[in-house]
Amino acid sequence: MKIGLLALQGNYQKHSQILSQLGMQSVLIRYPQQLDHVSGLIIPGGESTTMSKLIDASEFRQAILAFAQRSPILGTCAGLIMMAKLQQDDSRINTLAIMNVTVTRNAFGRQLNSFVDDLTVNLADHQQTIVASFIRAPQINTVGPDVEVLARYNNDPVAVRQGRHIGLTFHPELNDVTLFHQLAFGGNLN
Repeated sequence: MKIGLLALQGNYQKHSQILSQLGMQSVLIRYPQQLDHVSGLIIPGGESTTMSKLIDASEFRQAILAFAQRSPILGTCAGLIMMAKLQQDDSRINTLAIMNVTVTRNAFGRQLNSFVDDLTVNLADHQQTIVASFIRAPQINTVGPDVEVLARYNNDPVAVRQGRHIGLTFHPELNDVTLFHQLAFGGNLN
């Protein structure tokens, strides 16, 4: 299975390593037409204002929206911000509105306030504890009725799923957590 990594900006290389561990091939997506050749897409963490500008400058917006209608997308940190219905603190960001959530950028603080902690993920048939890295993490403020909360941190949603799409406020790839890549793109859960 080929999974695309939106390679406009951000840390997509660590996601490539996770996909390789799972026996999936990663493809760096730099042109909209490349989406026709992958089965899933990761929108990585990075800087959301820059990512928003590059998505529009590279004419990715319509291609990603069409892709979202047929295939799964996993967004981490800035990727989640781009997938959100609305982000509430910076009018320079034009989100894709793929998921029915609203977010606030950098809600957990600046780079200095970044942290790593254990997180319990609630799946349909079991719970799993993972290590999660929160780096200038966004906060999910509202969750629509069609959105499932997979994990909370201090009672705030930090991992959500809507249909085939998953959004995370943290970076699973930095701690070799494969769970969300497996949930998004298939594979057995460990």
